Amino acid sequence: MKQSVLVIGLGRFGSSAALELMRLGNDVLAVDRDEAVVNDIAPEVTHALQLDATDLDALQGIGAAEFAHAIVAISGNAESSVFTTMALKQLGVPNVVAKAGSPLHGAILERVGADRVVYAEREMGVRVAHLFAYPNVVDYIDVSQEFGLVMLRPPAPFAGRTLRELDFENRYQLSPVALRRGERLTVNPSDDERIDAGDMLILIGRDDGLARLAADAEPEPA
Repeated sequence: MKQSVLVIGLGRFGSSAALELMRLGNDVLAVDRDEAVVNDIAPEVTHALQLDATDLDALQGIGAAEFAHAIVAISGNAESSVFTTMALKQLGVPNVVAKAGSPLHGAILERVGADRVVYAEREMGVRVAHLFAYPNVVDYIDVSQEFGLVMLRPPAPFAGRTLRELDFENRYQLSPVALRRGERLTVNPSDDERIDAGDMLILIGRDDGLARLAADAEPEPA
């Protein structure tokens, strides 16, 4: 469903969010206090404005109160992100997602009304660490402590075997939730689904199970 989203702060995180929202068919008003940054993104979004988003009157002037969703992606200035989040909530914006740089920053954002706080750098660090730790991992999303959702390139010994034969749940406490084969995605694949070379398998479960799977997948020394 098409939505209108206010994105404030056009660093790497904010710009990426604004552009992806546009790609998904939404309307985006992108705001930053840096005129050059605003000019760069203006051709790619619905509207772009130079503005000090900590100014409540300025936010009112651009109709911020009419937005159901806002992303506060201000980088490098915790005070500005807190004041902007507080101002948006005072204006009645129902859903404000705010980026935090530290747990303390995040706690303050929650205190002033942020509906969701994201830790972009920390989350990306966790994902990159898993890519290094497990060679067959294509992507990883941290669900909770020591528990994640992983996209896995099945190692060569898995090719030609069914999910029943591989028995991920009993051997690794990992549950297959989807199988991608080319452009086709099968959600909740059956136990009879046979793994082909080039498939991508999406699993959910504990990190220690993923570690055991990675160890089993390592080639035996010659």
